[in-house]
Amino acid sequence: MIDLRLLREDPDLIRASQRLRGESTELVDALLRADEERRAATQRFETVRAEQKSIGKEVARASGDERAALLARTKDLAVEVKAAEAAAGEAEQALKRAHLAVSNVVEGAPPGGEDDFVVLREVGDIPRIDNPKDHLEIGEALRAIDTERGAKVSGSRFYFLTGVGALLQLGMLQLAIQQAVEHGFIPSITPTLVRPESMEGTGYLGAHASEVYRLEADDLYLVGTSEVALAAYHSNEILDLDGPRRYAGWSSCYRREAGSHGKDVRGILRVHQFDKVEMFSFCRPEDAAEEHRRLLAMEEEMLAKVEIPYRVIDVAAGDLGSSAVRKFDCEAWVPSQNRYREVTSTSNTTTFQARRLNIRYRDENGKPQTAATLNGTLATTRWLIPILENHQQPDGSVRVPKALQPFLGGRDVLEPVR
Repeated sequence: MIDLRLLREDPDLIRASQRLRGESTELVDALLRADEERRAATQRFETVRAEQKSIGKEVARASGDERAALLARTKDLAVEVKAAEAAAGEAEQALKRAHLAVSNVVEGAPPGGEDDFVVLREVGDIPRIDNPKDHLEIGEALRAIDTERGAKVSGSRFYFLTGVGALLQLGMLQLAIQQAVEHGFIPSITPTLVRPESMEGTGYLGAHASEVYRLEADDLYLVGTSEVALAAYHSNEILDLDGPRRYAGWSSCYRREAGSHGKDVRGILRVHQFDKVEMFSFCRPEDAAEEHRRLLAMEEEMLAKVEIPYRVIDVAAGDLGSSAVRKFDCEAWVPSQNRYREVTSTSNTTTFQARRLNIRYRDENGKPQTAATLNGTLATTRWLIPILENHQQPDGSVRVPKALQPFLGGRDVLEPVR
């Protein structure tokens, strides 16, 4: 959630951010009102509570008519205090609802919507492939991907990775973890079921709530990214942040893909379950922009290792999630579609998530301050698509990127199964 001090000092900045996102500025006005009403209700409660305590002391010293009058006032005050306390509680809850409704304040993202991103650079040579096969046709020939049996067992948008498909994914994710460890990240295998406060704290129960699987009987959610568990890992803690604290989380991820009916139904591009290594950083707010560039560099290093051409885009404000102030995506070239498709995303969420989750650090004066958080994809199942397609050969075989060969028994080429 945004800083209420910033809201009070510069509400027009928040309104401008809402307009850039294509979201309502009325939410800002509602938050301002809720903030004022909460403060007024709290002050009213504190005033009558202070009077109640003061009269309580006077009763002990009074006698006769004075004591009777004070006792009568005490009874009236008890009713007033109870009502004021209830009003303050209701105002607090109203403020929380209004606070959660306002997205983070955009910083530096280009204006516009989904199609208004800015291409920052293109890296690598696009391969010349006559009549390229798509990843599913390649994967089926290698007996690496089986969507037919995935649908039989679990329904649409599920799949099996088998043989070299399983080895490719495991190798890619292990390569990502190795790189993360080399760069000082703490490897972590995270829970994939989390409590509502963890999901809400990272901003996934707002506009993205329809994407999330919920287990109602247990009041738990299946995560769509280990970002959720990693963010909540230090909830309600004060961290030592002399430098950024970095984690690399390996987990299975689950998404309902609500609203995507008919989109990318072939293969494993848009599925309900996948695996991912996610980077997550806690740092001081003044270090967040530099840390964001570092996470992007980590993603590009991994893409270079699997030898696929890609481009980096600066995502427009109207296409940002509610928590992010800026987001960079890496999009890999997909020959069968003759276009780039997203394979990584890294977001700077500044203090938005940490404020919800109460994650702080001590500044130079020992005073607790809200930390900043950032996240970024280091490898995921979707990467198999550009790896298979960009490295396909005319005879149906697939060249294995050098960095992945040790994970496939040293093989440099994967042959179709005859």
